[in-house]
Amino acid sequence: MSVQRSNILVLIVFLNLSCNQLSKKELPVYNPSDVNPELVDRTLQNVGEDHTVSSFELINQNGEKITQADYEGKIYVADFFFTRCTTICPIMTNNMVEIQKAFLDNDEVKLLSLSVTPEIDSISVLRNYALEKGVIDSKWNITTGNKKHIYELARKSYFAVVEQGDGGLQDFIHTTNFILIDKKKQIRGIYDGTDDASIKALIKDIKILLN
Repeated sequence: MSVQRSNILVLIVFLNLSCNQLSKKELPVYNPSDVNPELVDRTLQNVGEDHTVSSFELINQNGEKITQADYEGKIYVADFFFTRCTTICPIMTNNMVEIQKAFLDNDEVKLLSLSVTPEIDSISVLRNYALEKGVIDSKWNITTGNKKHIYELARKSYFAVVEQGDGGLQDFIHTTNFILIDKKKQIRGIYDGTDDASIKALIKDIKILLN
């Protein structure tokens, strides 16, 4: 066997091993103790296993009730925002649009946005926002609902807001976090929703979960 052919065979073996390693990559499962304590309700900060997202009942941009059943057997990305936010929210929403585009034809992937100012973000406000941003109703629910319920979801399920608010529109401060939830309702990743590299990593991780 020639040296050149031998080198080619070695390269092929190396590439096959690399591809297998990538396909076998496993994402971590996040529990409350793995997250910044500032984002976690005090009652859960020491919980280190078996965390899943709680059941929820929200209202989307079309006035439809949205519950955990709408995400049963789905992989989804959740975030917290408000329509009057002019700083980080537009960037986050634009990046959610990119995720929507990446999985447009895949029914296993959905998106969920929760307003942290539900008393202001009415159904009609959310509908206008959804139309402006190019939200596809079957893929992405932009929701309002009971403020206490949304707050508890943020602090006890998704770990996406700081407990103390800013004294303005919000009673609590939402983060830039995008939270990746698997089909078992487990958190499998937390990403910066304003960072392009983080969004690319999120899209790759969704593909890992799909495989």
